[in-house]
Amino acid sequence: MPSYVVGDIQGCHSELCRLLDMIGFSPKHDRLWCVGDLVNRGPASANVLRELMALGHSAQSVLGNHDFHLLLTAAGFQKPGRRDHLDDVLSAKDRDAMLDWLRHRPLAAHFDDYLIVHAGVIPAWNVHDVLRYANEVETVLRSDDRNLVLYFLQHLYGNTPERWDTRLRGQNRLRAIVNICARLRFCSEDGTMDFSEKGSRDNAPPGMRPWFAFESRRTRNVTLLCGHWSMLGLSLMPDVLALDSGCLWGGTLTAVRLEDRQVFQVPSEQRLFR
Repeated sequence: MPSYVVGDIQGCHSELCRLLDMIGFSPKHDRLWCVGDLVNRGPASANVLRELMALGHSAQSVLGNHDFHLLLTAAGFQKPGRRDHLDDVLSAKDRDAMLDWLRHRPLAAHFDDYLIVHAGVIPAWNVHDVLRYANEVETVLRSDDRNLVLYFLQHLYGNTPERWDTRLRGQNRLRAIVNICARLRFCSEDGTMDFSEKGSRDNAPPGMRPWFAFESRRTRNVTLLCGHWSMLGLSLMPDVLALDSGCLWGGTLTAVRLEDRQVFQVPSEQRLFR
């Protein structure tokens, strides 16, 4: 059963379909993992969600920051920005089904010898930590208590706390977990994070490095699959596969077959805005 992981789709439905055709994806025989950011900015977020939902258990995805942004916007806690393209989801007759499906995606997942998150992991966390902390967020987001879900979403945005601490509680703790898994690029060895710099890995703020660059990183015993960082580009490292190859910005949409690391790419059909 071949397994494929695909980078940030962000509403680029046509490119996703071409990529699935290129690899000859079979829902009966293959598995597809997406690294999050399924929606927004691209022209067809609703169709991306419908495509993946139709594939059933053969297609899985973790949550990315743009996926959270859709949930916040749908809940009324965020107004669509000038660069957002979410109306096709928000005005759809099957809106509730798509949002509920998205709300039940994991923040992190572990299968075979792979760990998948959208953005990254601070050096101090091991695989068990990532899954345990991600589960805290997933439990709240999937709750049947609508008020609990809404409170979580209403207070999700923010860059604080800047440093992970196991003593964090409540919304500060949940926000820190989401920020690590879905927004991280640069950090220091002690888990202090920076969310302002979005450039190349050479633009690290003083005292910080790309999250994957620490020898002390405790997730080096697995191969970590991620996206989020389009300026990093497709980066296939021994223990990290970073798959955001900038389809949204006129680059490519990338899939990697995990069994042999063969790369499949389709070019973007249009250059959108930065």
